Amino acid sequence: MARDSKNQIRVRIHARIRRRLSGTEARPRLAVFRSVKHIYAQVIDDGKSHTVVSASSTEKTAGVGTGGNLAGAKAIGKLVAERAQGKGIKAVVFDRGGYQYHGRIKALAEAAREAGLEF
Repeated sequence: MARDSKNQIRVRIHARIRRRLSGTEARPRLAVFRSVKHIYAQVIDDGKSHTVVSASSTEKTAGVGTGGNLAGAKAIGKLVAERAQGKGIKAVVFDRGGYQYHGRIKALAEAAREAGLEF
């Protein structure tokens, strides 16, 4: 029998996490996705199935050359936190997307905390 790819394993882990975790209007979900070159973050209200704010390293206005390193992840974490606070969001639930809380995922989360988001 063939082994599962890393992405299949990550998707399975993410599904397990999402069974326990959901965002509300008062405390939306901060979801993270990373690729080799970029990193993406969204603040999502699962009750309305609506993305409130988002930030990614692909945006020209983000001022990030690449999201494939720690500096890019920190910049996106700070940017998404500033945008969320601009919409009146103070606290979020962190959804690591099935990735280990390590490296770029951890850097994004810590930058968002330092910028004023609570989770």
